[in-house]
Amino acid sequence: MSGFGGKEHVKRQNERERATDPRHWYYLALAILAGWLISLLSPILTPFLAGALLAYLGDPLVDRLERLKISRGLAVAMVFTAFLLLALAVALVILPRLEGQISLLFQQFPAYIDWIKTKTLPWLQQHLGLEGRLNDLSWFQDVLAKHWQDAGGFVKGALISVSQSGASLLGTLASLLLIPVITFYLLRDWDDLVAAIHALLPRRYEPTIARLARESDAMLGAFMRGQLMVMLGLGLIYTIGLWLVGLDFALLIGMLAGMVSFVPYLGLILGLILAGIATVLQFQGLGPLPWVALVFITGQIVEGTILTPRFVGGNIGMHPVAVIFAVMAGGHLYGFFGILMALPVAAVAMVWVRHAVERYMGSRLYEN
Repeated sequence: MSGFGGKEHVKRQNERERATDPRHWYYLALAILAGWLISLLSPILTPFLAGALLAYLGDPLVDRLERLKISRGLAVAMVFTAFLLLALAVALVILPRLEGQISLLFQQFPAYIDWIKTKTLPWLQQHLGLEGRLNDLSWFQDVLAKHWQDAGGFVKGALISVSQSGASLLGTLASLLLIPVITFYLLRDWDDLVAAIHALLPRRYEPTIARLARESDAMLGAFMRGQLMVMLGLGLIYTIGLWLVGLDFALLIGMLAGMVSFVPYLGLILGLILAGIATVLQFQGLGPLPWVALVFITGQIVEGTILTPRFVGGNIGMHPVAVIFAVMAGGHLYGFFGILMALPVAAVAMVWVRHAVERYMGSRLYEN
């Protein structure tokens, strides 16, 4: 028993020493300083963060090419060229078509309103007995016109402001041009940077930090690389399916539904609602709706049986509500920079929270 009591005494002594270790305050001060610097520099960090994310996504591809006996420099050049070609394809192929579909929506909207007034409202009044403000949509048109006018004025003012501010325009162009440059250099030196950071870790905490880093990398890999592939796959399925149905806004609705599919069922619900409304307005009837529903059901089946098991694997532990909160909080605190940073930070935070819960469950505070 004396041996057992001696071990308990040593354990309590070690806990007291860790609690009073002045290095804890040093690390806390460093964390506060880092947070303050990030907040201060957030307006200029966007190209660096975008470049770091692209380098992080591309590093596994470079490592795979290296395992095929390709030099690091050539592998980086190949992956970087693939990124540039993908960005060029998006800029030259997808964006103009999205713009064309948005313009078509604005052009067709008066015709849609007229069809609702002459066909849909009389049917609703006849079968459902709805009266009142449904007799005309002038109030809705007035509200919509006012908001469109406000939006147009905002866009016009923003364009005038940008055109009058050469420095602002040059700053935006410089940020865009910096992204590929930063991506290339980070991608080339990624392994060296990781090794250098690992060498700087305090030896006492190195095992714990290294384990958390590995778990964070697995979480980020599942959520960033895997979920991006799932989003892209669903966007393609929805777009092609709606295009086969004959929907004019197939690309716009399909890609939007794919982009928000990182929240389970949100892409399905939003896509079904938007595609359903667009189908009824375009075809002026309910006939194609079963085919639209079949498109999204097919997308969900493919996601559950192929895309998610192949690219994401098991549950990564992020609740849908946590994902929504992270995106909204990031956007509120840091704008676009915060939205860009929200999901990676939330994914890593989940690892650290689980570690903190494990420490708490094994502490005397929990046991007592």
